[in-house]
Amino acid sequence: MLVIPREAPTLGHMNSYYVQIPRLIEHFQGEVGGGALHFKSPSSEGILFFDKDEILNGHVTGRDGESTGRDVIDQLIRSTESTNYTLSVYQIRTEDIYFWSAIPNAKRIYQDLSTEFTDLEGLVKKMGTEELTGFIEVTIGQSRDGGLVMLNNGQVCGGSYSWGTGDSLRDDQDLAQLIKMTKAQGGLFHVSRMQPVAPTKNTIEPELEAEEIAPTPSLRVLTAVEELLVIFERTARKVRHLNSDFATLLNRKFVEKAEKYPFLDPFAAEFKYADHKISFIGDTTDEEMLQGVLESIAEIAEEIGVHPQFKSNLDTWAKKYQTDVQKFNIKF
Repeated sequence: MLVIPREAPTLGHMNSYYVQIPRLIEHFQGEVGGGALHFKSPSSEGILFFDKDEILNGHVTGRDGESTGRDVIDQLIRSTESTNYTLSVYQIRTEDIYFWSAIPNAKRIYQDLSTEFTDLEGLVKKMGTEELTGFIEVTIGQSRDGGLVMLNNGQVCGGSYSWGTGDSLRDDQDLAQLIKMTKAQGGLFHVSRMQPVAPTKNTIEPELEAEEIAPTPSLRVLTAVEELLVIFERTARKVRHLNSDFATLLNRKFVEKAEKYPFLDPFAAEFKYADHKISFIGDTTDEEMLQGVLESIAEIAEEIGVHPQFKSNLDTWAKKYQTDVQKFNIKF
């Protein structure tokens, strides 16, 4: 994963043809201590992270894919002999450099979360309860402003903001400003998970428990839910001439229901509905699956004024799945 600091570079727009990379890094090791050297060309892009003593990690992405690790360091430096890069150097505080050097190994867990159905403040709190070690990338509206919120074991431990400088402190005011900007201008969020940056020596490995078989909904119920959503979407679009994104309307309600029905949480991305198809990769029972989805769309139907038509359109569906309707005491 390639992520660069959001601040302006300490030194940028250098042509690699005229630069000896090892000496450039050595110079900045002495001048600023820790930092990142960003490489960009039409065909590839890479980054090296360094502290005052050594190059810590590297990442490169190009037409042949992505690579991360110490082997990339020599690969990237040698590639300047045949590839012309634009180089930029970013200063990174000593307190943050080891977090940054671990970022290339991160795995994205949530992508393209929009302020249309969530907000940054709530997302940070949610990642806190999940004790996330990782970061949230934030793009502000259509502008080039944005930031990166760092978390270690669920605690905000730093950040990177487009209005900052490499040696500036990042405090609660910066995060508050970022939240304010996303509320005013909208935004897009990506969440990535990393290995714990600074595990404590008192960490105790949990005892292994007997493996439990998690409940999963049956194919019959998943099919019933899919058909249910199709009926509702068609009803909403026909009666209300719904022009807005149906998925957004649905996800907003799923956010409200996430505490009661965790499998509906859009952040977890276990349950998805698109193009009249559902996909599900989580754990829940048949009853919870039916009740959670039906309760959600019934409330939306009331809110947009299509409940009578929706209930009428369910006659055939209710007869087809009469056994399940009676078994789980489903009410329309």
